[in-house]
Amino acid sequence: MKPDRIAPEGREVAVIGLGRSGVAATRLLLRAGRAVYASDAGNFPALDELARGLRTLGAAVDLGGHDLTRIANAGLCIVSPGVPPGAPPLVAARRAGVPVQAEAELGLEALDGVPYIAVTGTNGKTTTTALVAHLLASTGCHAEAAGNIGTPLSEIAMEPVPPEWLAVELSSFQLHDMRSVEPDVGVLTNLAPDHLDRYAALGEYYQDKGRLFLRASPDSVWVTNADDAASQELVQGVAGRHLRFSIIGKADGWYDRAAGLLRIGDDALLPRAELSLLGDHNVANALAAALAVHATGVSLPEIAKGLSTFAALPHRMEPVREVGGVLWINDSKATNIASTEVAVRSLTRPFVLLLGGRHKGEPYTRLGPLLSARCRGVIAYGEAGPLIERDLAGSATPVLAGGDFDAVMARARGMARDGDAVLLSPACSSYDMFTNYEARGRRFREIVESW
Repeated sequence: MKPDRIAPEGREVAVIGLGRSGVAATRLLLRAGRAVYASDAGNFPALDELARGLRTLGAAVDLGGHDLTRIANAGLCIVSPGVPPGAPPLVAARRAGVPVQAEAELGLEALDGVPYIAVTGTNGKTTTTALVAHLLASTGCHAEAAGNIGTPLSEIAMEPVPPEWLAVELSSFQLHDMRSVEPDVGVLTNLAPDHLDRYAALGEYYQDKGRLFLRASPDSVWVTNADDAASQELVQGVAGRHLRFSIIGKADGWYDRAAGLLRIGDDALLPRAELSLLGDHNVANALAAALAVHATGVSLPEIAKGLSTFAALPHRMEPVREVGGVLWINDSKATNIASTEVAVRSLTRPFVLLLGGRHKGEPYTRLGPLLSARCRGVIAYGEAGPLIERDLAGSATPVLAGGDFDAVMARARGMARDGDAVLLSPACSSYDMFTNYEARGRRFREIVESW
C-alpha cells in the first residue's frame, strides 16, 4: 500500500462502522503503519470481541457511539457501506472538511495495478459479478469477486498474492463516497426504484449509480442493458465504448429466443438449455458478464465453457427442494419490488408468494397484476405485513397474514398443491426478523430440508 494515497502523514484515519468492511479497512490501515480510530454505534458481544482484536493490533476503538471531535480532527474518514450519509460521524467529518472515502475505494487504491471489472445496478449485480469472476477463473486466471458481494476489497488487499483480475460489485452506498473508480470494464445491469428508505428521491439513488462513470474516457468500456430505458438515459453522453445486451432484440449480446441461443453479435455463444439458471433475468446477467469478459480478450468458446459450469448462487432464485410435488425456491436476496417482479415472471408453475420483512418505502400495488394469473395466494409477514395486505387488498389474489417465520412456512405448505412452487421473494429487507437476507434464506432452507 502507498501511504501517501491514504491521508496526510501524521494524521489519524477514522473508520466508521465495524462490520466486515470496517474491520478489514482498519487492519489494512494498521498494516500500512497508520494511526486508526475506529468506532461503531453498536455494542454487543460479537462486536466487542472484534474491537478487542483491533485494539491488540494498535487501533483506538469506541463502541456504542463515536467521538465526533476526534473524527473532525482526522486526516481521512473511511466509511462502511451500511452507514448512511446523514449519520452524525459523517456529518461531523464533512463539516470539518475531512475527506470521506468508501472502504471499497481504499481497497482498490491498495490494489493499484490489479485490473478489474466493476458491476453495479439495482438487480442482478451479485450474480453478474459472480459470473464475471467464474468466467475469468475458468480460463486459469487467478480472479476473485469482491466488494458488495461479500469480501471487502481491503481484505483482498491483504492477501499474500494479489489476484490477476477482480470482479467488483459496487452498491450505490459504496459509490456515494468513491471518486477515483476507473474500471477496465464497467457494467450497469439495470435501474429500478430501491432504497427509498435511505434516499429522499429516486433521482438521488440513480445519481449514485452514475458515479461509476465519473472518470469515463474514450478508452473506457461500458456494458449496459439495452432493454432498460433508465440505464440508457443514465449513460447517454458517457465517453467510451458502449456494449449493450438484450433479451428482447438483437444487440452486442442478445438472446435469440427463436433459436434458443445466447449470442454475441452474430456468433452463437451457448444454448439456453446449457445455462442452469432460472429466468430471463439470468440470461441477461449471463450476457452482461459474457460481454464484459469478452472485452478483456477472453474467447467465446472459453466463455461458453464457463457459463455452462456456473451454478445458481444461494438466496437468488435457488431451488431448495421439492416436497410432495411442491418446489420451494429461496429468493431471499430479492429485497425490493423490482427483484420480486423478476422472480415472479420467471416462474412457470402456479405458486404461493412469501412477501414481507422491513418496508423500504415503495408501495406493493404494482405486484397485483402480476399475481392474478398464477399466484394461489400471498402470505404477508413481518413489519411490512399490514402494508402489503392494504396495498394488495384490491387484487384478485388472496392475501393472508403470517405470524413468525415458522408459521409463515407452515401456512405456505398448507396452501400449496402438487405441481406448485412456494417462492420466498420478500421485496423487503430482512432486519425486522433476521440479521441479514442470508440468515432469512438459511432459515427457509432449514425448514424445507427438515420436512
